Amino acid sequence: MGWMLLPYKRYFDFSGRSRRKEYWMFFLFVIIVELIIAALLFSQIPLNAYGMMDWPAGGIGAGTYVLVAVAFIFGLGTIIPQIAVQVRRFHDQDKSGWFVLLNLIPYVGFLIVFVFMCIEGTRGPNRFGADPKDPTNARVFA
Repeated sequence: MGWMLLPYKRYFDFSGRSRRKEYWMFFLFVIIVELIIAALLFSQIPLNAYGMMDWPAGGIGAGTYVLVAVAFIFGLGTIIPQIAVQVRRFHDQDKSGWFVLLNLIPYVGFLIVFVFMCIEGTRGPNRFGADPKDPTNARVFA
């Protein structure tokens, strides 16, 4: 659970390096929370006998508004840590944090960033800091 919440502890930290584990555990945490919110939200929607949405005459309930607000607040609170952890992942590969802007390329940008997030970082220290897998740079057989 610590890896999932580490980007929140480093909320505005765009410097340094992050391991793949930190990125993917945070990604998993965000997906799990979003799925839970979506499941709760869709449980608020009444269905008729044919499985189609059957909105009550009085409109939707207050629970729906609360869940939409929770989803909105979670989304806003997660944008900065998502960008920051991506920047640190690019730093781990000795690339500029501006590579995050690849996400803005229509249709294929997220695929390019996905591939970069899967690539292992550079071993040893680089221009962005010490190796997060070996912060003391202790080499066993060096």
